[in-house]
Amino acid sequence: MAVRKAGELTSVLPKFVHLNDLACESSGGKVIFATDDWFAPAENLLKRTAPQFIVDAFTEFGKWMDGWETRRKRSAGHDWCIIQLGVPGIIHGFDIDTSYFTGNYAPRISVQAACLNQEKVRNVLPRGERMGTAASDEEMEAIEKLMSDSWIELVPMSKLQPGYTDTCHNYFPVTAQRRWTHIRLNLYPDGGIARMKVYGVGKKDWSSLSLNELVDLASMQNGGVCVGYSDAHFGQPQNLIGIGRAKNMGDGWETARRLDRPPVLKVNDKGILDVPGYEWSIFRLGHSGVIVHVEVDTNHFKGNAPAFCKIDATYLTPEEEVIQKNWTKNLHVAWKTILPDTKLKPHKRHFFDYSLIESHEIFTHVRLIIAPDGGVSRMRLWGFPRNVVLKTESTADFKNTD
Repeated sequence: MAVRKAGELTSVLPKFVHLNDLACESSGGKVIFATDDWFAPAENLLKRTAPQFIVDAFTEFGKWMDGWETRRKRSAGHDWCIIQLGVPGIIHGFDIDTSYFTGNYAPRISVQAACLNQEKVRNVLPRGERMGTAASDEEMEAIEKLMSDSWIELVPMSKLQPGYTDTCHNYFPVTAQRRWTHIRLNLYPDGGIARMKVYGVGKKDWSSLSLNELVDLASMQNGGVCVGYSDAHFGQPQNLIGIGRAKNMGDGWETARRLDRPPVLKVNDKGILDVPGYEWSIFRLGHSGVIVHVEVDTNHFKGNAPAFCKIDATYLTPEEEVIQKNWTKNLHVAWKTILPDTKLKPHKRHFFDYSLIESHEIFTHVRLIIAPDGGVSRMRLWGFPRNVVLKTESTADFKNTD
């Protein structure tokens, strides 16, 4: 439980960490069961904020830890918990973060998953305050009805590394491309984990939606995902399609200040700042569709909002998206403007209705451009799910089944 050792971060991050965290508390994820929460409750696993360590912090149960930590097990079995995803979807990988758990981390884990309807989990007992407790016989009896020990295994029993700076992130890719609603995290046999990130893409049942029902086509809840960006120095662009309004600046997309800013800034004849460069982020919509309303929210960005923004859109098949290994060099993408250069104000929600949208074609991808740099907290693209004549069979993923 000592302060982590410093070390060089030389490993390359897996691609799936740029996807959405389907289990984060800010996405609606929640723990519905844990065998033991003695030192620290399992809910800490889903915190959005990075783990912290306070040297002299103790509770009546022992050392305060920012994660899930069970007592030293002295009976048969192992500890485990069940997490209900905030956004059901396809999981591409996990980050099991053992930050600050050095002499007390769980030595091994495995992960299982299931796709359950709400009726299945209706009888699970509410958690309440859990620190210093273990699951009761009544809670065990209720959770056993889910038969979670027989759920599909996504990650087999695997070793973890201790929570030092250079070893705390344990990445596990997932190949089973199916929709999941719940996961079971197994600790072997006990110990602590700081955070669990469940990276993937939301998968909505579009068959339940009317073609005339307005929906945020870019929202992570509806399957939207960031597929490329120019810079994310202070905040990741996938935050733009998060649930609800941003809680602070960290819950948005913020870039570094561009070094090609002119020494003296000027505006053009339209009152738009005249700068040579810009930043961008690209999103795949949860469903192809026609965009009719746009919201750009600079909430919390008071001294660092962009001067203006622009939104372009295009239609790409899955194969065409895969080809875009470097979005800046693949200039053959036929972007069409849906929102022209538009001034932004700090700390404000900006709404743009149908009359300001320049193109009402069917699109699958959008590109948000901000200039010259700065931060945006949310982007909403309200529209109607629609299909074009399919270019290839693989575009069936975008097909509305109504």
